[in-house]
Amino acid sequence: MSAEEARAQAGHVVVVGGGIAGLAAAHRLLDRGARVTVLEAADRVGGKLLPGEIAGVRVDLGAESILARRPEAVALARETGLADRLTPPATASASIWTRDALRPMPKGHVMGVPGTAAALSGLLTEEGLARIEREAELPPTEVGEDVAVGEYVAGRLGREVVDRLVEPLLGGVYAGDAYRLSMRSAVPQLFEAARTHSSLTEAVRAIQARTAAAPRQGGPVFTGIEGGVGRLPLAVAESVRARGGEIALGTPATALRRTPEGWRITAGERELTADAVVVALPAGPAAALLRAEAPAAAAELSGVEYASMALITLAYRRRDTALPEGSGFLVPPADGRAIKAATFASRKWGWIAEEDPELLVLRTSVGRYGESEILGRDDAGLVALSRRDLRTATGLSAEPVATRVTRWDDGLPQYPVGHHARVARIRAHLAALPGLAVCGAAYDGVGIPACVASAHAAVEKLGADLTGVPENKRHPVPSAQAGAGE
Repeated sequence: MSAEEARAQAGHVVVVGGGIAGLAAAHRLLDRGARVTVLEAADRVGGKLLPGEIAGVRVDLGAESILARRPEAVALARETGLADRLTPPATASASIWTRDALRPMPKGHVMGVPGTAAALSGLLTEEGLARIEREAELPPTEVGEDVAVGEYVAGRLGREVVDRLVEPLLGGVYAGDAYRLSMRSAVPQLFEAARTHSSLTEAVRAIQARTAAAPRQGGPVFTGIEGGVGRLPLAVAESVRARGGEIALGTPATALRRTPEGWRITAGERELTADAVVVALPAGPAAALLRAEAPAAAAELSGVEYASMALITLAYRRRDTALPEGSGFLVPPADGRAIKAATFASRKWGWIAEEDPELLVLRTSVGRYGESEILGRDDAGLVALSRRDLRTATGLSAEPVATRVTRWDDGLPQYPVGHHARVARIRAHLAALPGLAVCGAAYDGVGIPACVASAHAAVEKLGADLTGVPENKRHPVPSAQAGAGE
């Protein structure tokens, strides 16, 4: 039997959402022999991974790097023809802009939580340093089923550690508030270590010791892709199409109903039947789609909050700039600055510098959970705020040759205390519905590898629903109709 004949007899799966999670699910489903249709409401794939350009140089307008120590995203890049495009940062030495100076990012921490006060002088006051040294004398603190990162760390090491170290790092990942974010969901290795150690600094040192003792993994901690991480979803989509999968752009799914034979999906002018469905949408749209068939799961998803942010990309003539060393800096919200981070993109990624050696590309980010005033400004206002903070932090006063603002409204799901339990309840509600799974950043992690892993877990959850579909329950894949959007 040919591959085409085998696929014709396999189950049909509809993936709702063409971000990296949905595309990774489609890619894995094709590996399993399923027929796949991806429905994407936008006119492009990729979600928060967006390639773009400024002043003729390719850049990322969304996420720019991949955690390489987790294998899922790197493996997907290799499987879709990007192996020779994977490239580590040219420099990874970042700083923290705090107390009116750029100070080197300390080593020996877990998401900003230090194992010792060494090398923190200048970042913390003498009182703050002394608090860390005395932490082991405190009685043990129970973490229970979950606890806020900021609450727990401040109770053990003082608020300075949270405000000056933890907040800028967590803000860069989640755009969230450390005093709300779940330690179990946002920093799981620290949560597990805190459950088994009476001292937080001891728990951090134990994590570091395990990391040092583990077999060395080759390669960098983070990696990028030549031309931008935004190339990854394009490569996955190309692979999906090349193997017979359909990707319908401009085609939002508006209704999902269970039938005796499987599922019926309404998408614009199309009516599709499927043996299984993967919902790879942000929490709000997922809740709307699931409300009719899974009201309890939809109610839980409706409670997931999101933070909005914006990225400001600026291009300068290199001869007009004199930046400090390193790849950029993070900014604690305690200092009252507008930006929360700055990346010296041309210095961090060699391929950007090679595209135009006379150009220097920087980018800043603004926006945290609960902030609305800054993001309410127009693009020119955000550029002005970024330039003001860059001038104060680095002395950069030159006029940029080009600027670009990319807004990510409701871009990052928040993981407050209890998020892990919420996700468990969602999955328990969906377990009663054969042939239905969810994946994406709203569940087990917002990074690219976590989203890919979530997609793979969704495919595994479907399991037997994808094979052995009786002949009288198979449905032909609907042909493309008006409104498919491609």
